[in-house]
Amino acid sequence: MATATYVYVLGCHDGARVRTYVGWTVDVKQRLARHNAGLGAKSTRGRAWRVLHVETFKTRPEAMRREWRLKRDRPFRAALAAAMAAEGARR
Repeated sequence: MATATYVYVLGCHDGARVRTYVGWTVDVKQRLARHNAGLGAKSTRGRAWRVLHVETFKTRPEAMRREWRLKRDRPFRAALAAAMAAEGARR
């Protein structure tokens, strides 16, 4: 049986702007912990990330195709970043 695979979008505050990062994994909590510990992708090191969006897929190839699309979907990522920035402004 195939293990569920997830595509996730992370966000972090970087000065006045919000950065996003898209990836795939079989364990979102563990992957987030690795990113925040500086063990994730090089571009995520040194920042405090949080999960903004998660999608579930039955197979790894499906997840990888969706990851590829999300990395190029700038309007979607910008909307997630704007929501995170607005939430931060309310605090």
